[in-house]
Amino acid sequence: MLYVSQIIGSPIKDARNEKFAAIKDVLVRYGSEDYPPVVGVIARLRRRDFFVSAKNITAIDEKGARLSSAKLDLTPFERREGEVLLGKDVLDNQLIDVDGKRVVRVNDVQIIDTGDRWRVSGADVSFQGFLRRLMPKGFYGNDKAVEVLDWADVGYLATDTATVTVKLKSSKDKLSRLHPVEIAQLAESLSPVHRTEVVESLDDEIAADTLEEMSTEAQARILEEMDDERAADILEEMSPDDAVDVLSELDDDRAQQLFDLMEDAERADVAELMHFEHDTAGGLMTTEFVHVPQDLSVGETIVRLREMAETPNMIYYLYVVEQEDSWKLVGLISLRSLILADPRLKLSEMMRKEFRYAHPSDSADEAAQLISEYNLLALPVVDDEGDIAGIITVDDAMEVLLPKNLQRRLPRLFG
Repeated sequence: MLYVSQIIGSPIKDARNEKFAAIKDVLVRYGSEDYPPVVGVIARLRRRDFFVSAKNITAIDEKGARLSSAKLDLTPFERREGEVLLGKDVLDNQLIDVDGKRVVRVNDVQIIDTGDRWRVSGADVSFQGFLRRLMPKGFYGNDKAVEVLDWADVGYLATDTATVTVKLKSSKDKLSRLHPVEIAQLAESLSPVHRTEVVESLDDEIAADTLEEMSTEAQARILEEMDDERAADILEEMSPDDAVDVLSELDDDRAQQLFDLMEDAERADVAELMHFEHDTAGGLMTTEFVHVPQDLSVGETIVRLREMAETPNMIYYLYVVEQEDSWKLVGLISLRSLILADPRLKLSEMMRKEFRYAHPSDSADEAAQLISEYNLLALPVVDDEGDIAGIITVDDAMEVLLPKNLQRRLPRLFG
C-alpha cells in the first residue's frame, strides 16, 4: 500500500539503478471499474514531462520507481480521454462519499498492489493525510491513524481540470443509491458548476426529483447551463407547478426555448398553470392528481389505479367527479378508505361530500393556512364552475408557512 504523496517527487531509476528523472504525477484510467488502474507515471526530466507506462516499471515504493528497460520515449506527455492525474486532478478537491452521505476533501490518495497492477483503493480524508504531504518524505509513516474512504463509494469528484473529459463522474447507479433530498443537499455543498455536473450525471427522473429539492434559484442556474434537450427532458419529469416556478426564474428567451422543446402533454400541463399569479392558490397548485367518476365501484376504482400508466406522487386522496368526462368535483376519498371498503360499494355511497377547498384566486397564504388548520395532506382547488383545477400538497403549503431558513430543511413528503 502506498499514498500518492509518497510517490510524487521520488526518483525514477533505470535498469542500472541510476536516477535520471523524478515522478511528477501518477496517471490512472477512469472508467466503469470501482478501483481505477494505474497506467503509468508522469516523469519530469529537464523541464520536460513524458509518460512512463506501468508496463515498464518493475517496482514502485516510497523510494521511487525502477524501470525494466533503459529505452524511453521522451515524447511530451499528452493526456488521453479517460485519464486522470491523481496529484493534479484529485488531491485537494472535494468528493461525494455515497456511503457516508457527505462531501469531503481529498488529502491523499491510497493505491494498492493487487498482484497484476496497482489500483486506486481509497481517498485519505483525514488531517493525517494532509500532514503526510507536509512532512519530509519518510518522516511520516503509514502507522498513523487515518480515515480512508473506499474508492468504490466515491460518487463524484469535483475537479476543475477542463481536459479531464470524464470529470470523475460516477456511474449514475452510485448517486442513485441516495434519496433525492440527500443528493440535493450534497450537490448544494459544491460549486455551481459541479452542482450542475452532479445533476447531469443522473437519469431524468432522479435529476428532476433532485432539482425539486433545491431552491428555485439553484434550479434555474442548473437548467441554464445544461444542454437544451436534456434540460427540457428534466422539466418534463418535474411536477408541473415546480416546472412553472423554475421557468419563471429563467430568462424569458431561455424559458420559452425550453418550454417549446417539452412534449405536448407536459407542455399543456405547465401552460395551464402559467397564467396564475405566484402568490395565489392557483399558482401554488399542481395539476397532478387522480380523479374518478362517482358511478365506479370501489373494486373498479382499484383496478383503474393499477392500470394507470403513470400515477402522481401525491395519491393520498382520490377526487370524485360527477361523471366520466366531467371535472365537476362532488366528493373525495382517502386511499386508505378506498382500500378498506367493500369492493361492491359505489364511490358515490362512500365518498366524503363535505370537504375544504380553495379557489384559484385565493391567496397562497390562505390556502396554506387551511391545510395547516385542518391537518390536510392536500387541498383541492375548485373554480367558479365547480370544476377541480388542481390540488395544493402539504409540502408546498409548508414552504409558504415556514420561515425561509427552515424551508431548506423541509423534506418533500411525496417525492
